[in-house]
Amino acid sequence: MTRKIGQILLGLGYVKEADIEKALELQKSEAGKRRLGEILRDMLLKEEELLQALSLQFNIPIISENEFPQAVPLEKISFAFLKENLILPLSISDKTLNIAVGDPLKNEAIASLRTSFGYDINIFLAKSSAILGHLELLYGSREAVMLRLIEDATEEGTVITTGTTEDVGHLKDLAQEKGVIQLVNVIIENAVKDRASDIHIEPGERNVRVRYRVDGILYDKEQMPVAMQAAVSSRIKLLSQMNIAERRLPQDGRIKSHFGGKDIDIRVSTIPTIYGESIVMRLLDRETSFITLTEIGFDDMLIERYEGIIHKPYGMILITGPTGSGKTTTLYASLDRINSSEKKIITIEEPVEYLMPGINQIQVRPKIGLTFASGLRHIVRQDPDIIMVGEIRDLETGGIAIHAALTGHLIFSTLHTNDAPGAIARLMDMGVENYLVSSTLIGVMAQRLVRRVCPECKEKHAATAEVRAELSEDINIIWKGKGCGNCLGTGYRGRIAIFELLVVDDEIRDLVMRRATVREIKDKAISLGMRTLRQDGIEKIKKGITTVDEVLRVTQLEL
Repeated sequence: MTRKIGQILLGLGYVKEADIEKALELQKSEAGKRRLGEILRDMLLKEEELLQALSLQFNIPIISENEFPQAVPLEKISFAFLKENLILPLSISDKTLNIAVGDPLKNEAIASLRTSFGYDINIFLAKSSAILGHLELLYGSREAVMLRLIEDATEEGTVITTGTTEDVGHLKDLAQEKGVIQLVNVIIENAVKDRASDIHIEPGERNVRVRYRVDGILYDKEQMPVAMQAAVSSRIKLLSQMNIAERRLPQDGRIKSHFGGKDIDIRVSTIPTIYGESIVMRLLDRETSFITLTEIGFDDMLIERYEGIIHKPYGMILITGPTGSGKTTTLYASLDRINSSEKKIITIEEPVEYLMPGINQIQVRPKIGLTFASGLRHIVRQDPDIIMVGEIRDLETGGIAIHAALTGHLIFSTLHTNDAPGAIARLMDMGVENYLVSSTLIGVMAQRLVRRVCPECKEKHAATAEVRAELSEDINIIWKGKGCGNCLGTGYRGRIAIFELLVVDDEIRDLVMRRATVREIKDKAISLGMRTLRQDGIEKIKKGITTVDEVLRVTQLEL
């Protein structure tokens, strides 16, 4: 038989008989709206004392807030439900859900969890205030969470207001303060939840600005006092195994951890600015599966033309575009398309972003002399069929790649040019002879990324005369997103690529040999069926995949 709470509290010496009698009278006058333990807590008990009594009454162990998780292991669960019932999910193991409760008598809510998720429920007791605080941290408004964490970190003394050498000795300790740890974790977790590809932490004169790049666009998210910059910077540098004491030189590092329920690889870069260290973190989701060519944005016509060159036994294929235009993703999808047990594929990359089964991948390490050029020299001695070079940056790398293509290898690589024909001029500007370009290059594809219209809030609109004139196309219907929770109010969710594929045939080779201009090569390619970036974008506008604004943003008018 369960002992009464009053008897337990008496036995622990936390209350007297007179206290219980007074509480019972009050309970009677309220018609039993509150339980005896609640009334005694409000009268004189400390929260810890009531918790200990409840633990003895129901034989439930107590868990401290220091043992609470950084993330809740359940998705699609109502914050209102957890808050109302004082429940905090802790962990899942062997089909058992461990939860902390502030009130062990919330039987219906606990049963509801058991029914909804199909787990056995293992219960721990925790202070109600601690549960509510942690729920707010995990689920509350971003502004409230950040404000609270900044205040907590400031109270812990984790601010440095000067750049003197005396402060350096404290940086490692400050980086391990609870407030700073939670603050950095929340910044990264918020970025993961927002599907951000990059986090920018930029110190200014009066504050530190935090921005996320989502679907290629930077958005202001949080601000911190400038006095916290050194502590936050030190925390990130500690995680990425950088030199905390060095604040005058750029540094690069890497973090591998679990944030927002996902295994995340983070590439970290710091540079010194006049107001402190600017930090950029590139987020790579290690659980993301390979994207196929169709998912990237290839339609049937483009796949047919592209398949015609990637299955050739030798030659060079270049993917071009600015940084962040999805070139590496296209390279991985291309290799995945042609990968088989009969072919040996070797890549040299900086860095290796995704691990591909059945492919030998090398990471460039310039500090020890392993560059694209030196690595490529050794790769050709490994009897490969297909080689992928992360980027052709100079004549040395370009020359080795060209000669590898001449000796019977299929070479994939990238260049930074505005369009496909421009890659030919770029190679010759590097110093590669035109006859070598003509002999080896079999295809060039330029690409850009445009944002997709949000599928949840997309709306049909009539195309205006201005839109038709801008695109030089007779378009009647366009689609736009009005903004919703699914797309964070932007009207866009996710990205897709638009392409310009130049297949190098005999006519194009003749132009290369004659050192024709980029304009001449482009005109000839269009006459032979090449679809420009703008034209491919228009096709995706017609299909309701993207918007006019997006295509105009990333393409130039055809000359």
